[in-house]
Amino acid sequence: MNCDSNIEISISGQTLTAHHGGTVRVYPVSTAKNGAGQLMDSYCTPLGRHIIRAKVGDGMPVNAIFRGRRPTGEIYRLDMRRAQPRQDWILTRILWLSGLETGYNRLGKVDTMRRYIYIHGCPDDVELGQPGSRGCIRMSNTDVLELFDSTPVGTPVLIRA
Repeated sequence: MNCDSNIEISISGQTLTAHHGGTVRVYPVSTAKNGAGQLMDSYCTPLGRHIIRAKVGDGMPVNAIFRGRRPTGEIYRLDMRRAQPRQDWILTRILWLSGLETGYNRLGKVDTMRRYIYIHGCPDDVELGQPGSRGCIRMSNTDVLELFDSTPVGTPVLIRA
């Protein structure tokens, strides 16, 4: 794990605070519309200690669309939202989380990684600062690019209510 960097996500504050060396950045985010929760298929944001297990999308253009952690080759456009209003778009970059607390957010029916919980970019017209995702932590594309570039794999992430 990387001791120079860590991330804290506040569900009540709808913020992500990134500590990298002596630098602290606070970003607005959107966590789960269903609130906090650990269970598979709950569409809740999991609590507790995690790490960045993998980073996906390096070098992809802003607004690149991902499905199953793979770029589709498409670039998000506003008319796509009108055509698919319920789609929870995963754009630009993905930081894939893995839980560290066995029985709480790791293994079995509470495994954050197997729930595919990410920190990821979202369309520019998605309102941040309020819950709205299906469990992931949404960020603006500009912010997720900055976080992606400054955050190594293995960085500790604490998600608190």
